[in-house]
Amino acid sequence: MVLLKTEITDLVQRSEALLPELIELRRNFHRFPELSFEEKKTSEKIEGMLRELNVYDLETGAGGYGLIATLKLGEGPVIGVRADMDALPIQEHSNHSWSSEIPGVMHACGHDAHMAILLGTAKLLAESAEDPALRGTVKFIFQPAEEKADQNGETGAVKMLASGKLDRLDRVLALHMCPWLSTGEIQVHDGPSMANNDDFLLTITGSGGHAGYPQQVIDPVWISTFILQAIYSLNGRKVNPLEVGTISVGEIHAGHASNIIPQTVEIRGTIRSYTEEVREKLIQEIERAARMAHTLGGDYELKIQKGEPALVNHPEINNVIKQAADGLKIMDAPFGMGSEDFSHFTAKFPGAMFFLGCKLDKERSLHQPDFDIDEQAMAVGVRIFMTSIREVLTDKGGVG
Repeated sequence: MVLLKTEITDLVQRSEALLPELIELRRNFHRFPELSFEEKKTSEKIEGMLRELNVYDLETGAGGYGLIATLKLGEGPVIGVRADMDALPIQEHSNHSWSSEIPGVMHACGHDAHMAILLGTAKLLAESAEDPALRGTVKFIFQPAEEKADQNGETGAVKMLASGKLDRLDRVLALHMCPWLSTGEIQVHDGPSMANNDDFLLTITGSGGHAGYPQQVIDPVWISTFILQAIYSLNGRKVNPLEVGTISVGEIHAGHASNIIPQTVEIRGTIRSYTEEVREKLIQEIERAARMAHTLGGDYELKIQKGEPALVNHPEINNVIKQAADGLKIMDAPFGMGSEDFSHFTAKFPGAMFFLGCKLDKERSLHQPDFDIDEQAMAVGVRIFMTSIREVLTDKGGVG
């Protein structure tokens, strides 16, 4: 079943009427950001607002400070809609009255808007709780710790899924603020759309000594220059140009004095890919490059920390999103080589994430001190979420 134009128009108007409340919510979250695994006050605020709506069954403590609000509307599909809650360790550079009041912490990835949009959607759905046309269950998922994994390599999505509170989701949706698209535009893509994210630590070992007598040592810095060239060549020579994969080095650490050749060099970097085949290929090739240390008289140790899997969007869930975005400009392209732990949800359930245009007068990059959004975009996000929910709960939502 496709929603009638009159139904979509009504949801557009109701979403736009919420905008002042959405702005107030977003700015409040922005003023008081909390880092990954520390979202206690944020979660409590969300809980209080959901309890005031008086229709949701609430489950707290899901994977830390995670919160799930459930509304059962009879027999039918179970749809989850997710927003992340955590901020980043970045000092904000802005003059807004609602700038972060927490030194060194800010919402630089739009999670403040994600929460406001999901709460706005929850309010609209609460107003429709008596609608007999809606059949099924909606779970609003407020997830902690998207930005950072714990000591076990687990982010909030992993912990929420392991909690046993989300064992059945027939569909799952999420959005991400997109500062390179204007308000009224969204970006969707079927299949792999964000990258597998793996980190590596390569330690090259030689035998240090006096810099004036290099012939008496095995210089790990010299060895590393050859290995680094080999690693960088992998981007263009070991992966099929039609496939997606890249390696970047972010840190190199060696030595403490100009006249001492160090014993070790540490090289840290990230491996990004869209498929498991390319993921494993790049890991194998880094290992192969590292073996050059043996040829040059040194040794090495390679540690791989596997992170999020690729975000794989279900085509039929995307169709629901595109129907909900009727009248908006829809871009179809992968989202890039960033990673997003919503991928753990789409690996388990049919789901999709879309990027929501929010560009201001100039494009602001994610994870930067001056990140900001056009707050008008939040009403568009509520409209798409709410229309998608109605589509799923009044029909099979495109997935058999």
